Amino acid sequence: MEHLGLVGLAGSQHELLFAALTGLDAIGASERVMGQCSLPDDRLDRLAEMSESKKVVHATFEIDWLPALSAEAGKGLGSRLLGSLRDCDAVLFVVRAGDGIDPADDLASLEFELVLADLASVEQRLYKQRRASKGDKTLASEIAALERAEASLGDGVPIYRSELDADDRALLGPVFMLTNKPVLVVVNVPVDRLDELDALAAPFGDDALAVCIEIEGDPDVVAAIGTDRVELLADLGVSESVVPRLARAAHHMLGRRTFLTTGDKESRAWTFRAGARAPECAGVIHSDLQRGFIRAEVVGWQELLDIGSWVKAKELGKLRVEGKDYEVADGDVVEIRFNV
Repeated sequence: MEHLGLVGLAGSQHELLFAALTGLDAIGASERVMGQCSLPDDRLDRLAEMSESKKVVHATFEIDWLPALSAEAGKGLGSRLLGSLRDCDAVLFVVRAGDGIDPADDLASLEFELVLADLASVEQRLYKQRRASKGDKTLASEIAALERAEASLGDGVPIYRSELDADDRALLGPVFMLTNKPVLVVVNVPVDRLDELDALAAPFGDDALAVCIEIEGDPDVVAAIGTDRVELLADLGVSESVVPRLARAAHHMLGRRTFLTTGDKESRAWTFRAGARAPECAGVIHSDLQRGFIRAEVVGWQELLDIGSWVKAKELGKLRVEGKDYEVADGDVVEIRFNV
């Protein structure tokens, strides 16, 4: 399950975004609040209807909300709360647009706090490894990477925007750096600038999102589910909820994909690493399936819907039998054969 950290400055309304994603209220909280977001997936819903499934289980991701950071440099959350981001797969920065605020300035303030935390961690590790290297010459590569990281952070440049290559960044793994993680920028757009969403997100990368949090975090919208939320947002001028948009962006950024299982008891979505082979995906369901993997029976979700049932697809010979080398594709409907 993907684990994302949600960070913003005071006034960014990132607590309302958290509510829109998880349904939880973090207003006024002084500690980290942990929540979970279910990923809408029309493919899964249609398969569940086809199979008359008693249970439908959507994929989810976890979100950690952190109290607002101060816009005053160096007076943010401090190491304890920022440290809670270290086990996150990616960081979501919420920045403000409107009322004369440049979202790039918000991003710079947020990055600065993480850079300070990382610099302290790198300096501590570098001191330790330099001392250890007197008796262990194999540490030379890590020390060189740490020195390059120290120089970048000292210049105020986060690692994800630095010139450090993939090998250097891998060597920094033991430091559990905050700026060595993927970053997704969410631009909070005022109601009167809804027609500028794409333009406001564009400077922050292909995965960046522009969202009107005032609308998305409205209690009536947060309380609505399914088609009710879709219709309510449409009436308010929002064509698609932030939930599927953020899920798609996060999955793309983290290189994640989804395969599906379906039957009369349950239809479920499972997330996996892009490029994973069938046994690894079997392990997402249960370790026994990976350990005893024999083969996978696979069909595309749309083809299965067109056929009408798993049983009929099998009768027609439309289920592909795939072995250990098969790379599972996004939207595959899979049944694992195994023996333990």
